[in-house]
Amino acid sequence: MKKGFSSICIDDHINGFLPENIHTPPIYAGSTFVYPSIEKAIKVFKGEDKSYIYSRWNNPGVALIESKIALLEAYTTENIINDYSALAFSSGMAAIQSLLNSLYLKSGDSIIAQGNIYGTTVELMDTIYKNAGINIIYEDFDNADKVLNLISKTKNLKVVYLESPANPTLSCYDIKKYSKAAADAGAFSIVDNTFSTPYFQRPLQSGADFVIHSTTKFLNGHGTALGGFVISKHKQHIEDKLYTIRKVTGSIMSATDAWHLNNGLKTLEIRMEKHQQNSLILAKFLLENKFIDKVHYPGIETNKYHQLAKEQMFGFGGMMSFNLKGNMETAVRFMKAIKFCKITASLGTPDTLIQHPASMTHIKVPKEQRLAYGINDTLIRISVGMEDIKNIKEDILNALHVANNEKI
Repeated sequence: MKKGFSSICIDDHINGFLPENIHTPPIYAGSTFVYPSIEKAIKVFKGEDKSYIYSRWNNPGVALIESKIALLEAYTTENIINDYSALAFSSGMAAIQSLLNSLYLKSGDSIIAQGNIYGTTVELMDTIYKNAGINIIYEDFDNADKVLNLISKTKNLKVVYLESPANPTLSCYDIKKYSKAAADAGAFSIVDNTFSTPYFQRPLQSGADFVIHSTTKFLNGHGTALGGFVISKHKQHIEDKLYTIRKVTGSIMSATDAWHLNNGLKTLEIRMEKHQQNSLILAKFLLENKFIDKVHYPGIETNKYHQLAKEQMFGFGGMMSFNLKGNMETAVRFMKAIKFCKITASLGTPDTLIQHPASMTHIKVPKEQRLAYGINDTLIRISVGMEDIKNIKEDILNALHVANNEKI
């Protein structure tokens, strides 16, 4: 029987990670594992026999969720078998840094990334990697001809790094086109798929070499644990180089966080559908408001990325952003007036989360870069929750009127 997407999310007995007579997995809280004999131990440490050794290396609960995430990124309704490997990390940033470290970048190597990516990813590249002599090139991936030319001509290019949809502008980029260009140039393509999850997008099937997730967000879905993932068709790289990086740095996901992630994953499909439903309603509502300059949501037919999103995604997700008419002071007044939505930097929980990138998640991004790539002072990002949409609309409408010194 070919299991459906939601069945993979729910089935804890997938690939035989659990004893047959237990219904749901426990938290495997043990730090180390024992063996019935020295002979067994020798075989395990030689790699001749598979068994767990130490929870910094791997753990049954972590292995279970790794198997599920790999299968979800590989999922297709067609009779195609995609064979991917996945590793879990302590956070999304740990996943990004571990993956880049596993590529053994050296001084003089280059990374091309879009300019409108998650603020902490920019901070990581501009501090650790730029200071190590890595050439970090930010570019506007809307200008495909320029970027493709840059990819083909950049010396020692090792990585083309994408977020699609982008955080926080919701810009979408052609994963297939940029992944092929990277491969032709002898570089790896990396796609951060946090916003979409495998439910709405599977970049490896569009040619990407590696996919990254912050599982803290929609995959967990409840804000109860940190986590990150790297998934790839390059199984040997995952199971050898990346695994070694994780083992020696201790960046593995904890057993407790893996347990929370597994529980959250069971409702992924119904949650993502509800997030998307509310997002589309809210986007259309904001389009009609006189205080709104622009609405950024690829599910709107008039959005410049709508057609591309339809082609490479299976839905449009639960993230959106919009620009207020006004300035920084207008945005601050708007945020101060929010009462129902939660002001926080994260996303992907059942409740609606709202933030002001210029003063929060992207405050460490150089202002020139931020403004050049559409992250201006009036941009507001929303992770649209699953509450009654009337409450979300009322809160935002009230804040818009307060921000503009107008009564409803």
